[in-house]
Amino acid sequence: MKYLVRDKIFAIGDDYWIEDEQGRHAFLVDGKALRLRDTLELKDPLGQVLVTLRQKMFSLRDAMKIERDDRPLATIRRKRLSLLRNHYRVTLAEGTELDVSGRILDREFTVEYDGELLAHISRQWFRVRDTYAVNVVREDTDASLLIAVAVCVIRMAEREREG
Repeated sequence: MKYLVRDKIFAIGDDYWIEDEQGRHAFLVDGKALRLRDTLELKDPLGQVLVTLRQKMFSLRDAMKIERDDRPLATIRRKRLSLLRNHYRVTLAEGTELDVSGRILDREFTVEYDGELLAHISRQWFRVRDTYAVNVVREDTDASLLIAVAVCVIRMAEREREG
């Protein structure tokens, strides 16, 4: 299933819909600005919060956290000892690790678990300006988590380029 994501998802304060490939509302993005951190909630069409993305504004170690029900779900960090410049590691709360690699700033990358493709992120499928698609390959994976991972690594890569 492919999901259409606006490129400026981290415009704090903005609310908008992520649509599926049939144009149906799949997830509501609720952007909130708090004092020392950015917070973004991904909700289902009925308004139920599925995941929360948090980024400390003045963090020494660049990391983003994804939470579910106010509990840690995943932490995303740049993989330091990698030959690939755009390589991130997602550590899930139970210890499972996902690899994210590719051309992050070009919106052409993958999310894998133990060499198995979970999602492919690309601008190729949609010709809409300032959008990209998150193609969730396995139906038994958590689409909201994979969308959150894509948003986080793009934000982190952009901050790294700026900083």
